[in-house]
Parts: sequence; C-alpha cells; structure tokens
Amino acid sequence: MNRLIFCLACVGFALAGLAGCGGRESPGSAPSTTTASKPSDAARRILYYRNPMGLADTSPVPKKDAMGMDYVAVYADEQQADGRVAIGAGRLQKLGVRTELAAPATLERALALAGTLQADESRQWTVSARFDGWIEELYVATTGARVRRGDPLAAAYVPEALAALDEARIATTMRGAVAAADAETRARADALVAGSAARLHNWGISESDFRTTPGGRTLLILRAAHDGIVIEKNARVGMRFVAGDSLYQLADLGRVWLIAAAFEQDLGLLRPGMTTIASVPSYPGRNFNGKVAFISPVLQPETRTAQVRIALDNADGALKPSMYASVTVQAGISQRALTVHDSAILDTGTRRLVIVDRGAGVFEPRAVVTGARGGGRTEILQGLNDHESVVVNGNFLIDAESNLKAVIDGMGHDVGASSEKRP
Repeated sequence: MNRLIFCLACVGFALAGLAGCGGRESPGSAPSTTTASKPSDAARRILYYRNPMGLADTSPVPKKDAMGMDYVAVYADEQQADGRVAIGAGRLQKLGVRTELAAPATLERALALAGTLQADESRQWTVSARFDGWIEELYVATTGARVRRGDPLAAAYVPEALAALDEARIATTMRGAVAAADAETRARADALVAGSAARLHNWGISESDFRTTPGGRTLLILRAAHDGIVIEKNARVGMRFVAGDSLYQLADLGRVWLIAAAFEQDLGLLRPGMTTIASVPSYPGRNFNGKVAFISPVLQPETRTAQVRIALDNADGALKPSMYASVTVQAGISQRALTVHDSAILDTGTRRLVIVDRGAGVFEPRAVVTGARGGGRTEILQGLNDHESVVVNGNFLIDAESNLKAVIDGMGHDVGASSEKRP
C-alpha cells in the first residue's frame, strides 16, 4: 500500500511539471491552448517551429531567435508536394499577400537614359586665316557674342591680300586702257582681270572687304561666314597670325546634341528616328522634344555602354552645352502579350520565379521565362497561363518559406527527431 501511494505521488508530480512547462509540446502532439493564438490553430498538429527569417533552423518547441523574434509554427496541413506551401488565412493577412491575374496587355516600351549636352558638331565653324597678317581692330571682342552671317569680326593688315587687291585694280585699269586695241591685247587684259579676281575669290575675300582708315591704311575685314554664337575667341589686337590659325569658333545652338549612354542590354530597343523627351535640372517640369540621330557602333568595354546621340531643338537657347540631362526614349509599342506586374517576378540570379496562387491558401513557386518590360509590367514567354493568379506582394516571404521546406525535405530524416538533440 505504501508503495502504491508513493507511485501515485510521483505521477502527480510529473503531471504538475508538464502543466507548468507553458506549452512545450512534443513534435507529434497537438499544441496546448496556452500556445495557440487562435482556436482554429489549436486543432492543428504542429510539426516544428521554423526560423522567422527563413534560415534553415528549426526547433521542436517554441523559441526565439537572436533578435528576439518568435519562431513560426509549421503545421502538418501546410506540407504540400512539389514545393507548394499552404498558409492559413490569418498568416496571409499578416504577410500582406496580394495577388493579381496574369493577363494579356500591350507593353509601352520607354527607355530612360542620362547624359550631357554639347553643341551640334554639324553646326560649328572656324574662322581661320588663309594668309599671314596682323590683327589691328576687333569688332567682336568677347565670347558668347551672337553674330550673323557677314558681320565683321576683326580688321587685319594683310600684305598678300593688299598686293592681290592692287593687281586686280591694275588689271582692271589696263583692260579699260586697251578697250580700243586688237582682240589679242584685249584677251590678255581680260585674263589678267580674271586671274586677280580668282586669287581674291580663293582667299574668300572681295574688294568690298577692304577698308581704308582715316590714316590712309588699308585693312582687310574678317567676317562671320554663318549665324551663330562665339564659343571661342583667339584673336587679340596686335596679334600676328599665319595661314591656318583659328581666330574664332562659332556654333549655332539652335539645335544641340544630348550624348547619352545606353547599356548593352538596351541597345536592341533603340533605332534612329525614335522620338524622345528630355529634361534638365535647370528647368523643372519643362520637356524638350528630340529624336535619336545616331547610335554608336562601338561599345565601351569599361562601362558596357554605347553612346546615343539625340538631337534636341533649342530655339530659345535654354539648353547650354555641358548641362546634365535625362531623356526618355519612346521605344515603340510591342504586340499584346501575357504579362504580370513587375513586382511578381523573383529574380534569383540564375532563374526567374513567380508565386502562383493555387487556391485554398496553397502557393506554388514556378519558374518562368520573361521577355520585354514596359509600363511596370513584364512579358511572360513561358511558364504561366492566361488568368492564373500570381502573388504581387509578399511573394518573397512565401518563396523563403518554400525554400525552407525544400531544404528540410531534402534532409532525408525527421525534423523533430533531429531537433531534439539541440539544447
């Protein structure tokens, strides 16, 4: 009798100890009411508790990670085949899972580029000398000055030009003097006049380009050959120049170039003639229209980019060379295709996945082949059917849970048994 009483007492103490454990269930037992957050969870069998950050770490009993986060219970009815995972309605709400149907759509392709502005090379001119001389006066003495075709830029003393002018005048006088002579003499006089005129013409000057100063000196006027802005001035009063020296640089900034860099993977979307919309930080909210004029055939190996030249209208001169600019290239409209929202795509580096909603809280990670992108949507070439529901928010967390399940399934032994050895 004493032995029976002693045994009953031991059993009582053991039961009391289990009741005070605060829900330390075995992997195969049902969770106690103290650990179940909802009555519905109490009726489900807990297999193990997983790391809340998706790490391959499990526990047969409730615990916290290094940051104090509770491990998440994994129930028996959540284990699916083929990488699928089942998630209860309560947890779906906590994860903020949102789905959307894959559907055909028309992709509007727009490519964003950045670059700097520069003067149009086809609208730049150099005012250079075709003879030797000395600068005596400057009519345009500063850079940035706007000039028109034919405007005087400088006056120079040019001995060769003066000699050619004297020859032309003498030849003209001789032709008048021999007007009554025989035909051969008149022909020689005409040849002298034509030769002297051709010499002045080849230098790009005429008799009207010479000016006589009040002191009796004859100077040659150097004129602008085109409309534009002086972007460089090398001429100075008293400077000696020789044939070929650059005295002024002119540029027409009514049209400028935007030199942008396009990445290698985007070059297939670009072609000359595409319309563009550019903007610069100096004029917020203002757009500048242009077109793709040229795509470089050479790729920069350091940056894996190619230069794209975009011509922009600049009638009011608002755009200045060396300004930074961003541009959107309207790359055309593709055919209608099956698309999903960009956020539905999970890129692992080696493949792309979407999380398909199979209904009743079951989700399936599925590999897909993607195509073009545009307007916040991605084309699906393979792996998904029309009107299948995919997760567009919370898919990363579902994918992490699916990967954890795959790791545990590949261990080849019972999770609870292996976890019992942990302290």
